[in-house]
Amino acid sequence: MPQVAAIRVRTVPIGAPLQWLALGWRDFLRCPGAGLVHGAFVAVGGWVVLALSFRYWWLAPGAFSGFVIVGPILATGLYELSRLIGRGESPGLSHAIAAWRRGTWQLVQLGLLLSVLGTLWVVGSAILFKLFVKVPLRGPLDFLRYAAIEQGNVLFLEWAILGGLGVAIVFSITVVSPPLLLGRKLGLSAALLASVRAVGDNPGPMFVWALVILIATSFSLATAMLGFLITVPVIGHATWHAYRALIDASDLPLRNE
Repeated sequence: MPQVAAIRVRTVPIGAPLQWLALGWRDFLRCPGAGLVHGAFVAVGGWVVLALSFRYWWLAPGAFSGFVIVGPILATGLYELSRLIGRGESPGLSHAIAAWRRGTWQLVQLGLLLSVLGTLWVVGSAILFKLFVKVPLRGPLDFLRYAAIEQGNVLFLEWAILGGLGVAIVFSITVVSPPLLLGRKLGLSAALLASVRAVGDNPGPMFVWALVILIATSFSLATAMLGFLITVPVIGHATWHAYRALIDASDLPLRNE
């Protein structure tokens, strides 16, 4: 595949994710309004999932995980803002919206792929609980009590292992592929492969980066989704800088603007 050969993966120091975070924070301060809109969109989505979980509690674990899975594609506008800031421009929400409208078929394909993966996980998670939970549970607290005490953690452990494996796969294929597809002309498979190579060539920094994202997501959930107002734009902007640090795709043509 000539496109794959044209993509060079760099190695970065283990502390690089902290630098990406600093740059992400800088970009957020440069255009806070657009960042807050992205964060608010995710927070509202989280509230919807939470509201549904009180009625259909057995969907909650998979729904929250599935919601996180599609996160990389939701930050497309933030990648565009960081790209323009890097060129010395002063972008705003209209530029992020223009990036969504401009779009590319490859980004659409990636979005569909992540949506399918997220949906499969929601359905699979629900089936797992329906099949193995044999006692009447009236809500999330009953489920947590059953999973942690009565059931001996086996159900929760099985769910966590499956979920962790799925998240690891999604992380590997999306750590740099969305911003790469936004900035350069190439096929989806080449972008996904480049993302996997970036993870494989930088296991230490990628572990730190995954841990940062996990902490940010956990903090956001613990603050009743309000944390997403800050974590979404900062992580989104930082992802653009991660892509710029990890990938040299200068031999590939730029996307038409």
